[in-house]
Amino acid sequence: MPAPAASALTKTDGRVLVVDDNRDVLTALRLLLKEHVGAVHTTIDPSSIPSLLRDNEYDTILLDMNFQQDASSGREGFEWLDTIQEIDPQAVVVMITAYDDVEKAVRAMKAGAADFIVKPWTDPELVASVQAAIKLHQTRAVAESRNAARDAGPDVSTEVREESPGFEGIVGSSAEMQSVFDLIEKVAATEANVLILGENGTGKELVAHAVHRRSERDDARFVTADLGALRPSLFESELFGHVEGAFTGADADRTGRVEAADGGTLFLDEIGNIPMELQKKLLTVLQRREVTRVGDVEARPVDIRLVCATNQPIYDAMDDGDFRQDLLFRINTVEIELPPLRERGDDVGLLAGHFLTEYADKYDAATTGFTDEARSALQQYHWPGNVRELKHTVERAVILSESSEITPDDLRFSAPSPESSSESDDAFETLDLDDLEQKAVRQALSKHGGNVSQAADELGISRRALYRRIEKYGL
Repeated sequence: MPAPAASALTKTDGRVLVVDDNRDVLTALRLLLKEHVGAVHTTIDPSSIPSLLRDNEYDTILLDMNFQQDASSGREGFEWLDTIQEIDPQAVVVMITAYDDVEKAVRAMKAGAADFIVKPWTDPELVASVQAAIKLHQTRAVAESRNAARDAGPDVSTEVREESPGFEGIVGSSAEMQSVFDLIEKVAATEANVLILGENGTGKELVAHAVHRRSERDDARFVTADLGALRPSLFESELFGHVEGAFTGADADRTGRVEAADGGTLFLDEIGNIPMELQKKLLTVLQRREVTRVGDVEARPVDIRLVCATNQPIYDAMDDGDFRQDLLFRINTVEIELPPLRERGDDVGLLAGHFLTEYADKYDAATTGFTDEARSALQQYHWPGNVRELKHTVERAVILSESSEITPDDLRFSAPSPESSSESDDAFETLDLDDLEQKAVRQALSKHGGNVSQAADELGISRRALYRRIEKYGL
């Protein structure tokens, strides 16, 4: 449906600085934005940015990526983005580009930009992006004040970390998980969209809940949509809702998950499973901050914090054309990658003890610990199902154990142990997916004398996907 008129959008208090070397663009943005924000300043000269930032406080800065000295690469835009962040680390910058270059936009987001706008823009979407950026800056300011107040008093968060071997219900003390916990703390106070990557069973939903609880939206709803469990015919209705009579069986109006999360956090689990035709609709919702129910003509404004998760190689899906590049750019402002359990060291024993206590209490069992042999077996197992498999393994052992300590015989692993034989060692080493992939890439490049195009054809992947693997393995 057509976008609503910009004049229909509400006005937001906030000060905006626009930096562009095209006077017509500056005039158009000043006339458009002055109806929707508190104040608009413009400048045609990016060298005036430092003095403007010293003399004024801006909620949002709209920054052109390409100036006359460098009309297409975006180099100057990135340099001025760095300058702005050095002057004001809390600045919220929205990049403007005349070239619809998603890779450049991804670079800008990774470099700290909050959003990007492509010329020519549509007025409603531009206004919505600017107002969202203003709200993000105001949220950062509130979070900074709260952190300052907390730092002035007792360090409660540190005390909790020391007393508990985990974070927000996530058990772990390994260096890998401490890095995850630190990243959650940094991103939670912002409005940034979060993409959580990790194998099945690594605890992606726990991380999503932790982001919500540590955010400014912690007193609002946390709504989950498991996209891997939805039938394709129900995707649109479940996400966006429908009105009575929209289709056969639609006997009443229904609120979709996006609308239900208004004011809170929307968690889209298994985002890699969303059909291509719905990816565009989800992108539109994120850009316009509004949703239209199936069968309706009225767009409803929504205010959500988006957290997504997937166990799929989503970058490969993008390279293969199965996942929209612009949607991936929107959902992964910050990525949190969860390590598999086999890479978390002593966390295996820590988690096993945690689950033992939980299930001994649940089943009123006399089990109090593990034998040394059982602990060794737990540590040496490769855990293809990660924390979820460990949890089920310990639960089963507590139920089956006939003594006060769990023995190796009580641990019935779902796959053969790598320690069972030298033959198993070879098999599991061979079945390491990263090793297999690295060997295949090496062989293809060697076979074709380093010709990337021919090697990519041999492997059945795109040149971009092959370059990503070359970088990943340092080839």
